[in-house]
Amino acid sequence: MAACVLALLPSAWTHASAADRLRTTADAPAADVAVVFGAGLWRGRPTPYLADRLDAAAELYRTGKVRVVLVTGDNSRKEYDEPDAMRRYLTEHGVPDTQIVSDYAGFDTWDSCVRAKEIFGVERAVLVTQGFHIRRAVALCQAAGLDSYGVGVADVHDATWYYGQTREFFASGKAALDAALKPSPRFLGPKEEGVTRALAALAD
Repeated sequence: MAACVLALLPSAWTHASAADRLRTTADAPAADVAVVFGAGLWRGRPTPYLADRLDAAAELYRTGKVRVVLVTGDNSRKEYDEPDAMRRYLTEHGVPDTQIVSDYAGFDTWDSCVRAKEIFGVERAVLVTQGFHIRRAVALCQAAGLDSYGVGVADVHDATWYYGQTREFFASGKAALDAALKPSPRFLGPKEEGVTRALAALAD
């Protein structure tokens, strides 16, 4: 019984951390930045799950809820570039290229949260990801010092959805360790002014 309780604690932590911070695109609070987490590519284009995240971010931009979209994903090898694919999709759906900022070292959720805060200078954001991932994303960004609210995108309950739900149970354990130990991201690098410049351009 004790082992079962311990196994469930990380998941309970993510749910408690995000309990009052989950929103829809309709009632999301205003924030300068939306952070969209990568979710894979298929033949160089966003997977359906990633496209759903990007559609939600585009809606937040069109309705004035956010002013800049930070796309964060994997570009660890030349032939795989999530952020640029995400940028292209957003521009095709009405978000100006000048209002999109790319984080090429968002290798996992913790890295993306830390880099949004420490590298891109984001203090408050609306996070956009699938419903099964949003609680962990909010919990980790809060732990990284980023004031965040989450928009969880709904999807059909297909094999990918069930895999995601199952994966989250195990990923919550790593998330709890990340929040407690606060490891450095795989790649931190110098500060970047992309978000600051995009916001300043709107003020001109």
